[in-house]
Amino acid sequence: MMLGYLLARAGVEVTVLEKHADFFRDFRGDTIHPATTEILAELGLLEEFLRLPHTEVPELRLGIDGETFGLVDFRHLPTRCKFMAFMPQWDFLNFLAGKAKQYPAFRLEMSTEATDLLRSGERVTGVRARTAQGDVEIRADFTVACDGRFSDIREHADLPVREFAMPIDVLWFRVPRGQDAPPTLGYLGGGQIVLAIDRGDYWQCGTIIGKGTFTQIQAEGLATFRDRVAHAAPFLASGLDSLTGWDQVKLLSVRSNRLRRWYRPGLLCIGDAAHAMSPAGAAGVNYAIADAVATANHLALPLLKGTLAVADLQHVQRRREPAIRRAQALQRQQTRQLAALSRRNPPLQLMRLISRTPLVKRRLGRIVGLGFRREHVRSLHHSNRR
Repeated sequence: MMLGYLLARAGVEVTVLEKHADFFRDFRGDTIHPATTEILAELGLLEEFLRLPHTEVPELRLGIDGETFGLVDFRHLPTRCKFMAFMPQWDFLNFLAGKAKQYPAFRLEMSTEATDLLRSGERVTGVRARTAQGDVEIRADFTVACDGRFSDIREHADLPVREFAMPIDVLWFRVPRGQDAPPTLGYLGGGQIVLAIDRGDYWQCGTIIGKGTFTQIQAEGLATFRDRVAHAAPFLASGLDSLTGWDQVKLLSVRSNRLRRWYRPGLLCIGDAAHAMSPAGAAGVNYAIADAVATANHLALPLLKGTLAVADLQHVQRRREPAIRRAQALQRQQTRQLAALSRRNPPLQLMRLISRTPLVKRRLGRIVGLGFRREHVRSLHHSNRR
């Protein structure tokens, strides 16, 4: 959606395909980091964006057995927003779609699922898509796969993928809001790690489990699961009785991988389609948006001129891949640490040391909040709007 907005803003005719009838999907990445809000500011969208319902978190804290540790501090970043924003992804997508529709070059096709690639020799020339009215062919000078970590388009392009083993999965569920909680994102107790995102009238919760252990957890019973969550985050206890069946608990199979080559003639993969990110650090959405900005910056003019070449696609990968490599390496380390925390007693002395060392917290805030290799909007702006 961000890439579609940026290209249409530059005057490039662009069609975005969304296979569902709306954007309402729960348990998606809902974190918007300071690097992304800075991009919205560069586009002149930040003030209106911040009027949407959201939660602002200036410091990431971890609660362990009743003690709270501040670990990641965003309050000293050189950005307009010195906080991480939590907003349902459907609200963010609807916001971007509304802004993109102001440009005549933008078209959004809902309930349209790309199912295969169209080719002319080695060159990708568009996609075949499924709609309520039947299959259609959508031809294009350039196709971008933004269809996530299980990308169908990537599979049809037969691009080689490198997989990284992940030791954890995540279970997502809702708990009605009852007792207020301190402004803390994560809680740890009894070997259970629980995340709690304030949604106003309910908590969107996640808990980290060992890779492939969901069946075992189900066999132990829902009551045991509720008890473990309540042990780590006691303020949730009064609402956990609302979990009456496993159909209310959704499994996120954590996956991390990276394409060795992100492109073919006429095709580019970005975001999770190019590099699936672990949920550690909640950075996947923001690296995907950075990909979109870099893609628009470099490709808008060649697309307008009709000169787009494979070398332009190579440039996008060369620019973005080093940052993705560093981010994924850090995430693998973070994921191993999360897995270890769920198996043994947490290092309370280290947590206390970090919590009492402002320079360390600010450094972590910079890494998490800004990521590696920030992107800034440099693409053309074609001012003709509807």
